[in-house]
Amino acid sequence: MTTMTPDRSAPASSAAFPVFRTTLSRRRGSPPPGGPARTAIAARGFQFSYGGDQLTLRDISLEIPEKAVTAIIGPSGCGKSTFLRSVNRLHDLIPTARYEGDLLLGTTSVLSRSMDLVSLRQRVGMVFQRPNPFPKSIYDNVAYGPALNRLVSQRDLPELVERSLRQAALWDEVKDRLDEPGTSLSGGQQQRLCLARALGNQPEVLLMDEPCSALDPIATQKIEELLVELKRDYTIVIVTHNMQQAARVSDWTAFFDRGELIEFGDTERVFTAPAQERTEAYITGRFG
Repeated sequence: MTTMTPDRSAPASSAAFPVFRTTLSRRRGSPPPGGPARTAIAARGFQFSYGGDQLTLRDISLEIPEKAVTAIIGPSGCGKSTFLRSVNRLHDLIPTARYEGDLLLGTTSVLSRSMDLVSLRQRVGMVFQRPNPFPKSIYDNVAYGPALNRLVSQRDLPELVERSLRQAALWDEVKDRLDEPGTSLSGGQQQRLCLARALGNQPEVLLMDEPCSALDPIATQKIEELLVELKRDYTIVIVTHNMQQAARVSDWTAFFDRGELIEFGDTERVFTAPAQERTEAYITGRFG
């Protein structure tokens, strides 16, 4: 079993893809530092099945660096979202689901039977493909989790709500309507509210499962700009079918295909000179 760590080295292939070179030249934010980064999430021979003998994920081993944006790309059904949801144990409600190997959050095994799932989901925030605000006010959407988990006192809740909404670039748009339902916001605003809700729990990691797929280009741009700001304080893992988006916002890219991790490395290298033929075939549109 070989664990994939983020690879910056130049591959044997020197292929260059002009469309991605143009996108990469417009990348948001600055590239990650060149020195070794601490590992936020690690997979060790991780395998997953929804039931039966068929594996949805096979022998996944990789180390995701902290305080950076890692994009997971690959064709539909390759296991991208399955891997993401495994990190905070969202498959536990499926009676036939089966895990093998290990997933680590820092040094803590996510798959341990002693893992407190409430604590895990506080440490690992999740933003889904479509906005799903609670049927509550804008204020309560953000305040509910921290209040329930007693992360701060009631006196400090307003400050936490404001800080979370500011981090999600939503405060100025909603500060005078915090009592209105979260569902009254536009789609892009609802997605940023869901992001603020996740940030309110003060997580270490943000998992984002195609967070822009249901949004218009302007709302998508706001989310992408937020990712660059938020990576200063959080580890972000984003699943996306949009390779232009992955090239714009991510520092590292993992390519999955048919339940396997094919390649993992620096985004610029993966998109302009991939080491694996299957990666090159996918990003140039020959399949997927």
